[in-house]
Parts: sequence; structure tokens; C-alpha cells
Amino acid sequence: MVKFLVILLGVGWLLGQLIRYFIRSKLAKFAKQVNEAAMEQQRAQQRASRPKDAVNVDFIPKEELEKRKKNIEGGEYVDYEEVKE
Repeated sequence: MVKFLVILLGVGWLLGQLIRYFIRSKLAKFAKQVNEAAMEQQRAQQRASRPKDAVNVDFIPKEELEKRKKNIEGGEYVDYEEVKE
């Protein structure tokens, strides 16, 4: 009788662990699918809202950023004359 209860509890615990594992894996898979669908929908909205001739820059190299910063800081002095009309 005691042996039967121990086996029954062991099988119950094992089934609980297996069910919990499968539920977690299915929920993770479902969450991944929902996330991918949402990202695809967002991409489609961005493509639709953007004009046809728009330019999109996703990446600017670090060297280019450093050159831009240097150009902005100093610059060149340009001589000018004020013209009165």
C-alpha cells in the first residue's frame, strides 16, 4: 500500500513537471509568433507611411560621425561684405 502511494505520488509529480514544461514551451513559441507578427505589421506601417523617394539611413560609421563632429566644432572663416540696396 505504501509502495503504491509512493509510486502514485512520483508519477503525479513527474506528469506535473512534464505538463509544466510543455505548456512553457508552447507559450514561448506562441509569444515568439505574436512578436514576429507585430514586428512585421510595424514594418509594413513604416513602409506605407514613408514617401516613395525618401532616403533611409540605418547606419553611419563611427569615422563619419567623428568627421562630422570635427567639422561642426571649428569650421572655416568666410569673409563677407554687407551689401546695401
